[in-house]
Amino acid sequence: MSTIAPQFRLSRFIASLFDLIFWVLLIFSLVGLPIVFIVLFYIKLPVINGQFMTPYLAMTWMADPSRTLPIVKSFMHTTIFRVMAFPGFGFAALLAAATIFVERKFLAKIQLRVGPLYCGKIEGILQLMGDGFKLMSKEIIIPAKADKPIFWVGPLLFVGTAGAFVSLIPVAPGWVVANPSVGLLAVFAVIGFFPIIAVLTAWAANSKWTFIGGLRALHQMVAFEIPLILSLLGVVILSGSLNLSHIVESQEHFWWITFLPIGAIVFFITILAELERVPFDLPEAESEIVAGWLTEFSGMMYGLIQLGTYLKLYAFAGLFTVLFLGGWNGPMVWPPFPQDIITQGITIGPVTAKFPGLPLFDQDMLNGTLWFVIKTVGVILLILLPRGVFPRVRIDMILHTGWYKLIGLAFVNIFIALGLLYAGVLGPGGLLH
Repeated sequence: MSTIAPQFRLSRFIASLFDLIFWVLLIFSLVGLPIVFIVLFYIKLPVINGQFMTPYLAMTWMADPSRTLPIVKSFMHTTIFRVMAFPGFGFAALLAAATIFVERKFLAKIQLRVGPLYCGKIEGILQLMGDGFKLMSKEIIIPAKADKPIFWVGPLLFVGTAGAFVSLIPVAPGWVVANPSVGLLAVFAVIGFFPIIAVLTAWAANSKWTFIGGLRALHQMVAFEIPLILSLLGVVILSGSLNLSHIVESQEHFWWITFLPIGAIVFFITILAELERVPFDLPEAESEIVAGWLTEFSGMMYGLIQLGTYLKLYAFAGLFTVLFLGGWNGPMVWPPFPQDIITQGITIGPVTAKFPGLPLFDQDMLNGTLWFVIKTVGVILLILLPRGVFPRVRIDMILHTGWYKLIGLAFVNIFIALGLLYAGVLGPGGLLH
């Protein structure tokens, strides 16, 4: 029995559009506004013109820019803004989405593949949106004999661990979610959770394909985490600190990649292995074991793991920028905010308006963010490049490289750093410090 597709009718389309608007307004009224009030209750609101702000008064002042901007500025310096928006999850997720789009276009240019290169009228950006809607609408299928609690929690743990990694990366002076004095040790601790999550999630699926992929991921990550840690000890020796912000400040005059190129190369190679990128993509070798430890995931469970993977990619690229490329350091290119606008206001016709909340961000923050993003995007492109030009490597060659060659090079890098330190050239109190 054949079915006939319903014909398009303008009246039905308009009716469905009004239904959508109605439900959006209803949900915003019942859910959105209470959330705004709850957020305002946990924000330390400023005192404006001698009047202490309350959440209810703040809502009534939203239409006045001269009163709204101080509230917005105070919110931008709260912990919840740093965690959710900048430089935390929202900023990292935006860069992750952009990375997915750039990777498709970048590899399509290299390999002359038609699909991602010409799909859509807006440079294929609608394809990215379509894939997102597809993942959100697909059915989540749980294997019958899987350990369901662990199987459900695995993707959430992966995204949460990647988010914790992102929270440790300083983007600009004073702009970091978590800034512990031993930030680099915290990075090592967070990275150590990824192989555990991979093998635990693979085991929970109760499938030989996922378990083989999980064991491959475990072997590969453990083999490359040791040279990863050793390659960064040279930076710690010369900077004299484990705090990531202090390491960036120590590169005000020169970058550590200038004196420690071997450590930078070893760290970059270990990044590719930790991210399971080509040529180190054995845990997800589609032609051999379907999709590795991700085989049994579908729908948004698979989407969460992909989100965590690209958050992890951004975090590693940002960490490389912080440790070897000077972080936010760079020439001042951001123009200063005109002081006359702050003191005298903006005149539009007969009306002059003053905005006491401007500027929302200072010049150092904007300039530091600009240089950090430029350097990090460059590192991300270098991480994406091998996927288009390198073949896959056998697992015995991968493990041999991690356990022998890279560890040896990492020790060479440590000896170079110690030589520069004891020669009095670099390090705390050195000639070039």
